[in-house]
Amino acid sequence: MAINILKISNLKVAYGGIQAVKGVSLEVNDGELVTLIGANGAGKTTTLKAITGTLPQCKVEGEMRYMDEQTKGRTSFGLVRQKLAMVPEGRGVFTRMSIMENLWMGAYIRNDKAGIAADVDKWFGVFPRLKERAAQMAGTLSGGEQQMLVMARALMSHPKLLLLDEPSMGLSPVMVEKIFEVIRSVSAQGITILLVEQNARLALEVAHRAYVMDSGLLTMGGNAKDMLNDPKINAAYLGE
Repeated sequence: MAINILKISNLKVAYGGIQAVKGVSLEVNDGELVTLIGANGAGKTTTLKAITGTLPQCKVEGEMRYMDEQTKGRTSFGLVRQKLAMVPEGRGVFTRMSIMENLWMGAYIRNDKAGIAADVDKWFGVFPRLKERAAQMAGTLSGGEQQMLVMARALMSHPKLLLLDEPSMGLSPVMVEKIFEVIRSVSAQGITILLVEQNARLALEVAHRAYVMDSGLLTMGGNAKDMLNDPKINAAYLGE
């Protein structure tokens, strides 16, 4: 039987009179890679921010449970201690810290120095470009290099659940392929992932299951590979 890691029931988010999320229910099971696809402004990022408690002042209703514990009202740093990590849209590196210092910040909840050092080496192996620039200020990196860094930084916390918000946004095709290679690799290691992504084809190719979000509502859900061949998905999101 699948172990439920994340369960969202009837989530609603309103900014003043604007209803951004209108009653979303979804779940992510242990070891799954689940993707949430949809057009810009559909409410995908708002959903992730509601889970992590990083929304600006707004009205949030519904239930969000991570490892069968309510996340509403919890601090974002408290959730990191519970092994829930998020890679935000727009990257968000510590620009005036080096690559190495950014990675250490990702491990701030840990005190196993040997383990931290081993993980730095591990992610430098996955992202050799970061190793070459370990002492470089993060703010001087290219967009693709910053995306590599924020993913490695999040993974330094040993997450049970990793939330990825638009990891391919603004990147070159070559860099997008590299990022999705890493997503596949992380998933293969057993880390549970909820991926928000506008590149619907790549997202559906790597995911086990998928949900489609439109104007604050989930309009479809199911096996990701089946959805790749769905004519409605093809017409709306894959340009075919």
